[in-house]
Amino acid sequence: MVVPSLPRNVALLMSELVAAEPQLARLNQLFSCDPGLASQLMRAANEERYGAHRLVVSVPEALALMPLAALREVVSTAPVGTGARAVPGLNLQQFGRYSLNTARLARSLAGIVHLNPVVAYSAGLLHAVGELVIHRSEADRIDRINILSGTFDLRRVEFQTRLFGFSYAQVSAGMAKRWRLPQVLVEALCYQANPLDNDSYEPLAAVLHLAVWRARAREAQLTERELAVTYPGEVGVTLGLDIGTVLQQDPLNCKPRPDDDD
Repeated sequence: MVVPSLPRNVALLMSELVAAEPQLARLNQLFSCDPGLASQLMRAANEERYGAHRLVVSVPEALALMPLAALREVVSTAPVGTGARAVPGLNLQQFGRYSLNTARLARSLAGIVHLNPVVAYSAGLLHAVGELVIHRSEADRIDRINILSGTFDLRRVEFQTRLFGFSYAQVSAGMAKRWRLPQVLVEALCYQANPLDNDSYEPLAAVLHLAVWRARAREAQLTERELAVTYPGEVGVTLGLDIGTVLQQDPLNCKPRPDDDD
């Protein structure tokens, strides 16, 4: 199953790609803000390889390898959501904003604990693509979960696991594996909800866990007390990150990077 992209993002990319000299920075910006487009790009890069000696793990890597004709093919064949509610029970525009925030948070946190920020950004951007898949494949049952918890509720994984026996985290990991993304990404997505329960501890999954917590807490507009109560302290201690440090990485509290402008 493919992940839909927002029509506006596809249109902007096509406009850039038909220019006489497409700007690499602009292409990177546009691909990196849309989970659907980013996943299609990395999937295409890893299927063809384009002379790469290892699997592509980020949008910048894919753009450095792929010719313009291949980029145009990715964008022209990208599945497009026909509107904000193209996915039943989910606002695609809100989902894109949330995914982008998670990616930025993961990148910032990864830099603090000396992990690869580029890989962390990819993990954050793609971590919830499984949610889109579930909304489409389990449309008849997803309403039962939506009544109990919103799409970005901190208990989302718990409720999905109770009803389905799996959650968006496992589905996201399965999609990443199908797209031939590197194992480090697959494992981070798979164990993002319970990073300390894996037999082999993966720090990137822990970073992603904290980024997801902060992004979902913002969507829920949690109070300071609620933030303190819900903060994943054990994961934070494992990474050496307290709640204050995590909150300081909130994109709204940081100066945007040049490639972060929407």
